[in-house]
Amino acid sequence: MTVLVLLGVLALAIGGCVCVVWAERGGPRWVRVVATLTRIAGEVLRGAGKHQSRSVNRSSGGDGD
Repeated sequence: MTVLVLLGVLALAIGGCVCVVWAERGGPRWVRVVATLTRIAGEVLRGAGKHQSRSVNRSSGGDGD
């Protein structure tokens, strides 16, 4: 079951990337919408990753060596 979920997520990610490339070349409106949603999702995930790495750095309490 987990494999099917991961395959579904992979298919959505690949499809989103294809739509981004297609939209850059002037695809139909629905492709531009999907591309925009894909870019927004990427920015949200990137921001969450930065937030998570900052909290890990703060909680480690290291002296920066």
